[in-house]
Amino acid sequence: MPDKAGSASGALNTAELASTAVTPPAPKASAAIPIAPPRRYGNWLWVASTVAAIAAIAWFFSGSFLFGPVITAIPVVRADLVQTLVASGHVETPFRVSVSSQITGVVSAIPVMEGQQVSAGETLIRLDDSEANTSAVLAEGQLAQAEARVRQVRDLTLPAAEQSLGEAKATLVYAQQIYARVSKLLADGVSTRVAFDEATKNLDIARSQVRNAELTVFSNRPGGADFTVTETQLVQAKATLRAAQTRVGYTVIKAARDGVLIWRDVEVGNVVQSGKELMRLSPTGEMQITIQIDEKNLALIALKQQSLVSADAFSKENFAATVIFINPAVDLQRASVEVKLNVVSPPPYLRQDMTVSVDIEVARRPNAIIVSVADLRDLNTGKPWLLKVEDGHARRQEVIVGLVSVGKAEILTGLAEGAVIVPAASKVKDGQRIRIRAPTVVLP
Repeated sequence: MPDKAGSASGALNTAELASTAVTPPAPKASAAIPIAPPRRYGNWLWVASTVAAIAAIAWFFSGSFLFGPVITAIPVVRADLVQTLVASGHVETPFRVSVSSQITGVVSAIPVMEGQQVSAGETLIRLDDSEANTSAVLAEGQLAQAEARVRQVRDLTLPAAEQSLGEAKATLVYAQQIYARVSKLLADGVSTRVAFDEATKNLDIARSQVRNAELTVFSNRPGGADFTVTETQLVQAKATLRAAQTRVGYTVIKAARDGVLIWRDVEVGNVVQSGKELMRLSPTGEMQITIQIDEKNLALIALKQQSLVSADAFSKENFAATVIFINPAVDLQRASVEVKLNVVSPPPYLRQDMTVSVDIEVARRPNAIIVSVADLRDLNTGKPWLLKVEDGHARRQEVIVGLVSVGKAEILTGLAEGAVIVPAASKVKDGQRIRIRAPTVVLP
């Protein structure tokens, strides 16, 4: 029994041992617990990173708050400042020649074409000249008749009148002698009254003949009536011939000067009227640029100002021009003023009515202190100012502005060369502490 008891007891101990051996698996059930230490380490790393970021942000903002923002300063420099006025215009010659006919006629020939270069005196249009030539022939005949009458008066009529005057004078002398002899005989009682009357009549006739002969001679001499009439007829005949020849010349229309035919409105067979424009000639030589500028810029324009011109068709090419004319009148509808510029050396590609762009130099300031217009405050109020760097702070500095052009402004007073200004885009306020980064923006 004891053996059984002992064995039972042993069995009980074995059971206790078995129950005791069962308890160890409890720790095995919690085998995931060893992962906990790495999780705690990751949390600490995240916390450390967050604290570092917060510290960095705090340092940054505290630095900006304590020492001011970092800005890129702009140094003040000296440079040449040129103000230009830009306008568009077109090319034209100082004048254009309108070609027209001075008589009514039928076009018989046109030996030139539109766009052709012509020389002075070159024939442009021919009209039918048959009627004009006939008139010229008739005028030549009238002139020949007038010249013949003048020669007749000078070579025949005047010498005959002078001879008749001599004969009349001789007859008068003889009649005077007969009258004197008969008068004496009548006084002596030898002659009769009939003889005396006959002698008196012959004397009167002789005197009348002398007067007629004298008038004929005077009338046929230069200054006399007959001579003046024939001479006037000669002058009129010459004038008629010249008019007829001129009319013949009008049938051939020629170029008044060298140039290019830029327009034509006539064909062979057309009946043209006097004064109607048939062609338009652009003379070669000088070229002008005509532009329209806004009247608000009138004060900037002056004679002899220089400019650079570029044609829209040749935008990479520039040529010089000079202001030579400013219209004293203002175009009311467009509120603009016409300005003309003379092209000193026209390039070969320049054409009539070509569109061009003109940059007129209206002002120049050599070696001026300049700043960007964008950095000026209250420019339009008449009291401009800017922020200048002074002892690590941004200080308000009032300035007087001179010339303004292409985003740059000339500073007359208020800034010196070498000063540093704060860009307006930085939004820094007057009196604020700032830190300067090395300047990178320098005006040309």
